[in-house]
Parts: sequence; C-alpha cells; structure tokens
Amino acid sequence: MKTSAWRYLWKAEDIRRKLLITLMILVIYRLAAHVPIPGANREAISQIITGGGAGSTFVGILDMLSGGTVSNFSVLAMGVYPYITSQIILQLLVPIIPALQAKMEEDPQEGRKWMERWTYILAVPMAALQAIGQIRIFSSLAGGIQIIDNFGFSGSALLPSFAIVASMTAGTMFAIWLGELISEYGIRNQGLSLLIFAGIVSRIPTNFAQIISNQENRWITLAIAIVITILIIYAIVFVQQGQRNIPVMYPGRRVGNRQSMPVKGTLPLKVNMAGMIPLIFGQSLLTFPAIVASFFISSQTFWVSNLATNVQALFGGTSPWYWLLYFLMVVGFTFFYTDVLFAQQDYGSNLKRSGAQIPGVSRGAPTQRYLTKVLRRITFPGAFFLGTIAVIPFILGVALTSLGLAEFNASGTGIMLVASSGLLIVVGVVRDTFQNIDAELKLHGYDEKLLVR
Repeated sequence: MKTSAWRYLWKAEDIRRKLLITLMILVIYRLAAHVPIPGANREAISQIITGGGAGSTFVGILDMLSGGTVSNFSVLAMGVYPYITSQIILQLLVPIIPALQAKMEEDPQEGRKWMERWTYILAVPMAALQAIGQIRIFSSLAGGIQIIDNFGFSGSALLPSFAIVASMTAGTMFAIWLGELISEYGIRNQGLSLLIFAGIVSRIPTNFAQIISNQENRWITLAIAIVITILIIYAIVFVQQGQRNIPVMYPGRRVGNRQSMPVKGTLPLKVNMAGMIPLIFGQSLLTFPAIVASFFISSQTFWVSNLATNVQALFGGTSPWYWLLYFLMVVGFTFFYTDVLFAQQDYGSNLKRSGAQIPGVSRGAPTQRYLTKVLRRITFPGAFFLGTIAVIPFILGVALTSLGLAEFNASGTGIMLVASSGLLIVVGVVRDTFQNIDAELKLHGYDEKLLVR
C-alpha cells in the first residue's frame, strides 16, 4: 500500500527539515512582530483604527497586511514592503533604461545578481523614508496626537527620532533576512510571501473575536462574514485560474530517415499575470505623496502648509477620492506591469527559435504583437477584478455605516474575516506553496499529487 503524500512529507528527511525550518523562522518573525518601538502611543493608534471612516479603513488594511504590527507599532511595522517596492521599481527601470536592459540580456545570471544587490541597497532608504512618513501620517490621522513621543528632527528630539527610524529600518531588513533564510533553507522562493501570509492569517482570530463581540447580531454577522469570505475566495480562484490557450504548431522531429508529424500544442496566457503586484505597488505609490507632504505640513508659509494638508488628506486614505485613484491605479498598473513582464519573456523570438508557429500568424515580431494584443484583451477583466478587490474594504465600510453597523468597520475590513486584498495574497501563497511541495515530492520520487491526497 502506497504511503499518502502527507505522511510522506514527514517521512522524507529533507522535506521534513525544510518544513520545520520554515515553521521555526515564521515563529521567530511573529515573536519579533510584538517588539514595540519605545515611546509608541498605542492608544492613539487604536483610536484611529476604531474611529471609523476612510482613515480607519486605510490604517486597518496596513495593519492587516502587516499582521498587526501597525497596531502594535513594533519594529516590524513596515514588514517587507519597502523591499518589494524597491524590487518593483528596479524591474520597471530595466525596460526604460537601455543600458540596464542590455546588461540583463547580455548575462541574465549576472543581471539577476545585480538586481538583487541593488534591491537590498534601495530597500534601506525606502524603509527609512516610509518609517518617517508612516509616523507623520498616523499623527495627522490621530488629530495631531503624537504617535511617537518626542519625535522630530530638531533640538533634543533629533537623536531619539534617528534611533526610532533606524530601529524600524533594521526591523524591515531583519524581516527581509528571515524571508531569504526561508527561501534558501526552507520552502524555496517562498520566503517573503510566507512572511506576508503569516501576518495576514495571524489577524483572523482577532477579526473573529471582534465580530462575535457584538451581543445583538454576532451570529448573523459571523454568517455573513463567512459567506462573503467564501464568495471572494471562489472569485479569486476562478479569476486566477483563468487563461486563454493559444494553439501552437511545433515542428516534427527527425529520427533516422523518418520525419514525425508536427505536434499541436497550446500556449497558456493567464487572465491575471501580474498577481498581487499591482495592489502592493499601487498602495505604495499612492502613499508616497502623503509621505512627502508630511514634511511640509508644519511649514511657516501658509500656502505650502495648506497644500501639504490637502495632499495628505487626499493620499492618506481619508478621502473617497483616494479609493477611486487606488482603483484606477491598480487597473492601469496591471496593464503596464503585464506588458513589461510579457515583453521581457519575448515569446515571439522563443517560438521562432524552436521552429514553432501560431497558425495564421507569421513568426517572430508578428507573433509577439499578436500575443500582446490577445493578452491585453484578456487582461481587462483581470485588471478590473484586481481594482475591485482593492476597494472592497472601502465599499463594505460605506455599506456598513449606512446600515447602522459602523461598529464592525473598526479594522477597515468591514465584516470580513480577512480583507479582500489579503485573501488574494493568501490564496496565491497557498497555491504556490503546494506547487513547490509537489515539486519537492516529485524530486524525491513521489509521483502523487499532494492536493489530490
């Protein structure tokens, strides 16, 4: 009788060691997530989250994606998002700057090493800038109450403020290091994703307790929360699995004096090739103007201070226009990132080199143009879906408030156990993790699917 895949995972020493290392690092990450920054005013942060409104929704999403580190204002309050933002920026610069593109094409392995090195370097100033902006934005959302006592870059507050920014930056780099350890010694290429996944999942018990804390509608609200969560998960899986199969004819092989017939195959194009990247980058890009504006709010010049206040109100999550811009940003960036990613893969040249051809389409550049046209057409529903996923918390928050259920909007996720953007990340990470484990099983000679068992 053949051993089941789940039992084989534990019996295979190499796989068991990787899983245990991954679990141990995740436990260390969650313990570090509760190390607070000295002088953090948790009551002021709690008032923002429970205050309702768009600002509450904005901070609630950040808290959910960080696994509660924002509400604790720990040294890991920014998670690994500065690193991800740096990585996306460099990926976008490659096709724009010809020298970088030539460097990546000349030696892909050295190009990847260069990309990794500069991603780490860029992540440090990005983390420091985001730490300063995050503290200032939260202070403005709290009505001017200082989130961090004695924070400022003048006088006696200079050294403590520098130490706080340095500790938050170090916390981000520590989280990145833990993610790299998982990718190297644990589940391959899943380190950063699993850290984000652990943070999101860790908030489920808190959200569950918040829902059932209402004495009047607890079971109705819980039922609605479960139904909404299941429906969103179903929609995410349905869209993420959607693809368009392009027919491709591969040339036959010559074996001795015999020539085999051409082989008919397919080239799958996904509806959502960008994954969760547009959500992360869209949020980071929209937060950046608010971070810059936070430096000029206290300006002595009236029009500068007034402009900075309006910019921070627009891009700080307190305005409905922020969510409209977020939706448009996610949709637009989905198209842009998909085009950049697809252009780098260059299927037209790859198919031409292998002798394959799409029926009715010339090889080379015409094939690439045809595939790009098809991809843009099928990307539209995927982009619209991602944009909707991004703004669902705001929509639910408005709906709950209009129905007199504003008390359930405290975390910014309405009556959801996990925010929709968080569910998108969770579903993607779970799917990729199972695929990696299945690949490990096959490398060890086990040919059964883990998901089937």
